[in-house]
Amino acid sequence: MGETANHPPPVAPAPAPAPPPPNLALSRGPTWTPAEQLLQLHYCIHSNPSWPQALLLGFQHYIVMLGTTVLIATTLVPQMGGNHGDKARVIQSLLFMSGVNTLLQTWFGSRLPTVMNASFAFVLPVLSIINDYTDRVFPSEHERFIYTMRTIQGSLIVSSFINIFLGYSKSWGSLTRLFSPIVIVPVVCLVGLGLFMRGFPQLANCVQIGLLMLILLVITQQYLKRIHPSMNHVLEKFALLICIAIIWGFAAILTVAGAYNNSKERTQTSCRTDRSYLMSSAPWIKIPYPFQWGTPIFRASHVFGMMGAALVTSAESTGTFFAAARISGATPPPAHVLSRSIGLQGIGMLLEGIFGAAVGTTASVENVGLLGLTHIGSRRVVQISCGFMIFFSIFGKFGAFFASIPLPIFAAIYCVLFGIVAAVGISFIQFANNNSMRNIYVLGVSLFLGISVPQYFIMNTAPDGHGPVRTNAGWFNDILNTIFSSAATVAIIVGTILDNTLEAKHAANDRGMPWWVPFQNRKGDVRNDEFYGLPLRINEYMPTRFL
Repeated sequence: MGETANHPPPVAPAPAPAPPPPNLALSRGPTWTPAEQLLQLHYCIHSNPSWPQALLLGFQHYIVMLGTTVLIATTLVPQMGGNHGDKARVIQSLLFMSGVNTLLQTWFGSRLPTVMNASFAFVLPVLSIINDYTDRVFPSEHERFIYTMRTIQGSLIVSSFINIFLGYSKSWGSLTRLFSPIVIVPVVCLVGLGLFMRGFPQLANCVQIGLLMLILLVITQQYLKRIHPSMNHVLEKFALLICIAIIWGFAAILTVAGAYNNSKERTQTSCRTDRSYLMSSAPWIKIPYPFQWGTPIFRASHVFGMMGAALVTSAESTGTFFAAARISGATPPPAHVLSRSIGLQGIGMLLEGIFGAAVGTTASVENVGLLGLTHIGSRRVVQISCGFMIFFSIFGKFGAFFASIPLPIFAAIYCVLFGIVAAVGISFIQFANNNSMRNIYVLGVSLFLGISVPQYFIMNTAPDGHGPVRTNAGWFNDILNTIFSSAATVAIIVGTILDNTLEAKHAANDRGMPWWVPFQNRKGDVRNDEFYGLPLRINEYMPTRFL
């Protein structure tokens, strides 16, 4: 018998794969790929405008940073017991040290076009020092002022070693290696948004000139420049100076005409151009010199409060550096550059204590916003501004002339510049997965707590500087009240903890780490040395730990 062959049944062909779902976004318009550098910049970090333009732009940076310096001196000096002449000398010292520290940072520190300006983080520790001497009997109010300044000098000198250690031990760089775009977004955002009280609330002290300045700046810089190509080049770069001159002149006319003669004292102080009393009290020539107020006084309770402020300025400067890098066309600053810059910031604080500045410095948020407003991120422009700071700090009468600009004019400028910096922070989200619920959670909690926690501390801080933390240890109170009054510092704490503990390894791609990590290493990106290398081949002669 023959065997019948059993053939396997024919295999049915596999069904054809379903076509991918249509990309609905393409049917509604183009999508934008992430861009590491902004394409609308006229000059990036190492390109330079012509010398006449650079001089005007440098002067513009000087005018923008002047508002914070005058506001801090106006707030603190009267409470110390100082007179108008003392206030003028404090402003001169702050300007001088801002110029010196900005040069140091742009040459040997971050190498970014950032102005180093007086920091509000030191206000609470200084108020604590003022408090301690309120009930003490002095021969005169001027003697109380001198004694307070000597105590501030000693506290700044000792607390500066916190930043020096964090920087040159590379501890700060190690911390920043824990960052990702998800952490950078709330930090940079809150560097700008956290200063909202210096915007419209300050502007509202004199609506007549503050609101007019805000409206005129927006119209001139954004709308009038589109009328003619020649106006575009002038107004985009110099609209800020033009608007300040117009509104300042208008305020002077109102002052001379007696528009505020019957107003409240607060309104007159904010609106009049003759209420700073700086022109009459500032010396013609005065060079700040070491220990100009006398021998520093060292008290442990005051030093600890200043240490809290030193930590806050490290956090705030770090966020500002990332914003400056983005606006100036540089890559995100690597960890070793951040360590180097924070260490040098500590050396700057040491110099401020020696030269008798009333507060320490931090990277100026408003000047970084000005980079975005003018589309000019040139390092040379910021270095030129240092010349104006140092010149006007020495020739007091000339500096006092510009320092008499009413503060609501500066507040109107800040409404625009702080907003630009906050928006730059938002732009970092493009390098991470913004459709990840995990990322949305980290961003949301960091942003909200970064705004809410400092607001609680600020609302519950008395005019004399006593905050909501009130234990028997005054130094401990000063540290916590200072740290948690800073929006950027709270954002760093919350964001870093959440981002590195919530499925950090599994969500590395969603966090944007493949894009982020190369920038954090010295040789991770070929452009790092181009943007952050030290001048004159100094790196060949310095120990690696200082680079």
